[in-house]
Formats: sequence, C-alpha cells, structure tokens
Amino acid sequence: MLDAAFWDDEDERFTDADWDHAVGGTHFVLDLDGLIACHASVVERELHVDGRPFRTGYVEAVATAPERQGQGLGTAVMREVTRYVEEGFELGALGTGVQGFYERLGWRIWIGPSSVRTGDRERRTPDDDGYIMVLLAPASAGLDLRAGISCEWRSGDVW
Repeated sequence: MLDAAFWDDEDERFTDADWDHAVGGTHFVLDLDGLIACHASVVERELHVDGRPFRTGYVEAVATAPERQGQGLGTAVMREVTRYVEEGFELGALGTGVQGFYERLGWRIWIGPSSVRTGDRERRTPDDDGYIMVLLAPASAGLDLRAGISCEWRSGDVW
C-alpha cells in the first residue's frame, strides 16, 4: 500500500529506509474490508530546539491507498496520531512536502534552520528547511519556531 501511494513521484518514492524508520513505532492502521486503506507510524526520537532536548513523537510512513484517497481516511488516521502525540510526547514532528494537509490538523511549519547531530557536532540540513512540521504539546507550547532544530543522524533521510 505504501509503495502504491508513493509510486508516481520519483523524488518521494517509499524506500526500504523509509520503512525502517517506521518500524519500532506505534502503527495506526485503518482496515476496510480486510485491506489496509491507510497507515501511519509514530516513532520516538529526540529532537533538540536551541540545544534543549525534547522527547518527540516523529510521524513516519503516512499513506492512503490510491483508490481510497480523498475520502477523509488520512485525516481520520492523522487525528488519532495527533491525539496520541499530544498525550504522550513533549513535541510532535514530521517531514513533508504537503504542509496544507497537516496544517489543518494543528501541525505547524518549522521556520528556523534545521540540522543533524553527528557525534559531537551539528551539520546544517538546509534542503529540509520548510519541510519540517511540528505539533506543540503542553511541554513545548511557546517554542520559538524560528529557533534552530536538530535531529540525530540516521541512515536514509535524516528528517
């Protein structure tokens, strides 16, 4: 289902590394008539904002089967994901090129510079600027969205 949902965009194809990023998290699956119609996963990551660590629910592998898109299924799953992140984490985050879908669910575009932490240093990831979205939970309310944000290094897309 994930391959089918991303098949038509060469730059956004769903890879093995993308699936690896989703494994180990909490999976949200919407099943219709015995077939998976929509999926999302939330994995725990530690993001730093201005050097301060936040226990983050990072959203991965969000997709709706192509024949089911436009029926509100992705919205329904992401409402559950959003509730889960708000209740269990200090911050929510995800990387996407379709910000409008998430903005209407309360997610906000991070406008500050992004970086990846490798060992004892940070390396800027300017190609990810503007594609990172966050969900502010009670512990992160009031964060300055213009501050620097960083994630730990991982194989594949770091964000």
